[in-house]
Order: sequence, then C-alpha cells, then structure tokens
Amino acid sequence: MAVVDELLRTEEDGAISFGNHKLAAKAKVEDYEHGGNLYKVKTYKALTKLEKNGMFAYESEPGTSVNSFMETENGVVFTVEGDEDAQITVGLKEDTEYDVCLGDVNLGRMKTNLSGKLSISVELANVGEVQVKITK
Repeated sequence: MAVVDELLRTEEDGAISFGNHKLAAKAKVEDYEHGGNLYKVKTYKALTKLEKNGMFAYESEPGTSVNSFMETENGVVFTVEGDEDAQITVGLKEDTEYDVCLGDVNLGRMKTNLSGKLSISVELANVGEVQVKITK
C-alpha cells in the first residue's frame, strides 16, 4: 500500500482514500465532492483528519494513510498505514455498540460516546498496514 499522493481520492468501488503520513509539512484538500457529500482532509506526519459535510469523520495521531475507507449504515471499513503506532478516532452513530476488528484480531464490542466517537489504538510500527473493520 502507498501513501495517497493526491491527499484525497475516490476509488473505483466507491470508497475514498486519504492522508499522507510521510509529509513533513501540513497539507489539505477542501470541498472534495464524493457521493453527494463534501470532504475535507488535513494531513502530515503528526496528524491526519477527515471531515464529511463539516462534521468529524476520522482522526489519527500521528498521521496515517487510509485506503478504501467505506462507510455504511452499519459502520466503517478501511486499511490504515503509518510509520508509528497510532491512536485513531472515527465518527459513528452516538451511544451505539460496535464490533471492532483489527486484521484477524477481534477486539470485541466497544461503545461510542455521546458525540459518536470511537477511539482505538492500532499497532503500525514495523507492520505495514492493518485492516480496520467497525460494525454494529
């Protein structure tokens, strides 16, 4: 998997890919239209953040590259890459339980807070990439 050189792009399957954890300086793309929604991404080696229609969708510290980010009514699936272990927060439905899987490892059920955010730690150092699946 590679970084997303264009910072935000649409994939053939309807998913989006975004972020570039290799950038030394901050970069952003605003007003990117996809599926009737407007996206904004800010990314560099210390942080990657995605907004959908002005609302929180994804954030990682340090920065990550995210491929095939697909939202459904039941959750979100994506593949993440980074040079260091990352704290990732995704925006989902508030006060709802989700099953969380990192690769082949099932972390069990986790509940979003009142603002719909769910945070997980993902070990990325020396791993390459990890598939993240969060579903109701």
